[in-house]
Amino acid sequence: MVVQRHGRRRERLHGRRRGRGTLALGLAAALAAGPAAGCSAPGGGDLSVAAEPSAAGDLARVQRAADVLVRSGSSRARTSLESATGGTRVTIRGSGVFDFAARRGRLRVVLPGDAAGEAGHRPVTELLVPGEVYLKNRGAGVPPDKWVRIHTASLADGNLVTGGATDPLAAAELLRGTREVTYVGEGRAERDGARVRHYRGTADIRRAAQKASHARGALLAAARGFRTSTVPFDVFLDDFGRLREVRHRFTFSAAPPGAAELQVVSVTVLHGFGARVDVRLPPEEAIYAGTIAVTAP
Repeated sequence: MVVQRHGRRRERLHGRRRGRGTLALGLAAALAAGPAAGCSAPGGGDLSVAAEPSAAGDLARVQRAADVLVRSGSSRARTSLESATGGTRVTIRGSGVFDFAARRGRLRVVLPGDAAGEAGHRPVTELLVPGEVYLKNRGAGVPPDKWVRIHTASLADGNLVTGGATDPLAAAELLRGTREVTYVGEGRAERDGARVRHYRGTADIRRAAQKASHARGALLAAARGFRTSTVPFDVFLDDFGRLREVRHRFTFSAAPPGAAELQVVSVTVLHGFGARVDVRLPPEEAIYAGTIAVTAP
């Protein structure tokens, strides 16, 4: 989503590959290897964002973004995950639908042509359900007709970035850990022209995990696995308080010591609220039974 604020266009994040590097390919390898009185929004969301900005009000609106999404029902989603270390950048893009009330979604994730080591690697299908993610066309020796099932709590980052896309509900729940937020300005969503308000702040993963209502398991795992819990973000909310776009910036400490840190920018864009979502889990016989290495960046 491109947003205009104060008459100027906000620069979109462009993923341009500038070489190859082991750390920067970690993400692709993981895949391939209170409401305002008298005002209510669709699904019970609130219209409080229409109020004048205030420090306390802005903080509360950002922190309850996940609750508003759950009451709103469902939407379409676009995602991107850009990793950068040294001079290497890799971007993974996805699109799909998500039912926030049922906590289920489907994403089609496209890997860069050479990040997986396979120029013709097919898009990965991801099914997101509470506590689990199912992957098809994962590669790395998994038969094309089989699914890989991963328990998100077993991942060091709770699948915030390992799967190549941040679970949209987990992205919203992370905002519960917001400690400070600044109102930046107004803009318009590119797809439907809806008014949005831009906020910038920092969230604490551990605090978010403590306050989470819908993605607690993922955030608890991330709180244990991340070396630093502070996550800077930019978020755009519409007049119903619904999350339209959120950009998180994760930093993974260098390993081994002396190596460049891995920077990861995760962007989630929501639109088309009320979209139909049909997520059917694969039968047990379609689940791959072999051993699979799962590593976070």
